[in-house]
Amino acid sequence: MPELPEVESLAGFLRERAVGRTVLAVDVVAIQALKTFDPPVSALGGLTVTGVSRHGKFLDLDCDGLHLVIHLARAGWLRWRDDLSGARPVRPGKGPLAARVRLAPDEEGLAPGFELTEAGTQKRLALYVVRDPAEVPGVASLGPDPLAETFTADALKRIVGGNRTQIKGLLRDQKVIAGIGNAYSDEVLHAARMSPFKIASTLTDAQIADLHEAIVQTLREAVERARGLAAKDLKAEKKSGLRVHNRAGQPCDVCGDTIREVSFADSSLQYCPTCQTGGKPLADRRLSRLLK
Repeated sequence: MPELPEVESLAGFLRERAVGRTVLAVDVVAIQALKTFDPPVSALGGLTVTGVSRHGKFLDLDCDGLHLVIHLARAGWLRWRDDLSGARPVRPGKGPLAARVRLAPDEEGLAPGFELTEAGTQKRLALYVVRDPAEVPGVASLGPDPLAETFTADALKRIVGGNRTQIKGLLRDQKVIAGIGNAYSDEVLHAARMSPFKIASTLTDAQIADLHEAIVQTLREAVERARGLAAKDLKAEKKSGLRVHNRAGQPCDVCGDTIREVSFADSSLQYCPTCQTGGKPLADRRLSRLLK
């Protein structure tokens, strides 16, 4: 799933290539992806892309005051094309293509743009055409951005105070902190040397400070690694920079212990026992249920 660093990089990528260009059309292939109807998606045609920003994991293309807001969900991606003039007409079907954004031709006659694709059967990629990004429910309910100056250790202390949620789940809750998903929550907790099952309200002031530093440093480093990369290279960069996520069975880069995994119904987490849980493996709840 694209998380804050990848979406931030995609926003920067589009600022360089799309801002200042006129939108020819937005062709929606996966009808279920379009979550709004007023204004219609056709209203974007003829408008100029004046800015691109990020809200948590949401991409926001400002088109003369009308906003195309995109959430790539778990398996979505953005694929830039230098020339879409020869692209086949889009037709609803079972393929991965969800939408195509066509921009006006440049001086060389090339008509660039990008395609939004989504792999798998769980189609959750979402498109919104709104006058204000706050009209998108997911944007309106976002918690603070962890890279904002206002996200301080004291702000994090107020978030975790009295919260009986396990810290892994709290970090992933977009209404609590915006932009962190399954992968980077694993990375943050490894950097903070903290168990993913630790209850948020039990954190000491020192642990909160360590967690805050881990959040900010982990995300900033990921953003810097992704800065300037082409959209097609971001997935590989993310994977190469991960220390524990999706590395179960491999040695920890910090201590050499074997990275372990806990599986859930639709996801899993990875952690290092030595770095995070005092050397004790966490119970795999799915496996425990199977053995009963």
